Amino acid sequence: MIYNDNVHQAAQAIVILNYRDITMSDIIEQLENTISENPIILFMKGTPDFPQCGFSMRTAQALKACDVEFVYVDVLAAPEVRRNLPSVSNWPTFPQVFVNGELIGGCDIVLEMYQTGELKTVLEQAGA
Repeated sequence: MIYNDNVHQAAQAIVILNYRDITMSDIIEQLENTISENPIILFMKGTPDFPQCGFSMRTAQALKACDVEFVYVDVLAAPEVRRNLPSVSNWPTFPQVFVNGELIGGCDIVLEMYQTGELKTVLEQAGA
């Protein structure tokens, strides 16, 4: 089980910026940068150790079982991320997993990929 708390700082920066005069395009740009700067990123409700939804829990478990490093963002602690990420990803629900800047899907897709062994292959190719 390997994950990293660095991206949580990026999400907190988005929340902090919200208290200033920033535009939605600034938030979207920050989200796009966060996604592109991290080979594997999970946007979830809660944290890998304390998930706040069953879908997020199962997705985090699948990533942990692949024994790769990933970062996460707790969208419940970052309302601007939760509000704006669906417009970036064109995916309305959480969790969302991105690999090398591309959305691979939510819980159902990630679990299906895990069960077939495809998830581990994709994650290892991401250089994680």
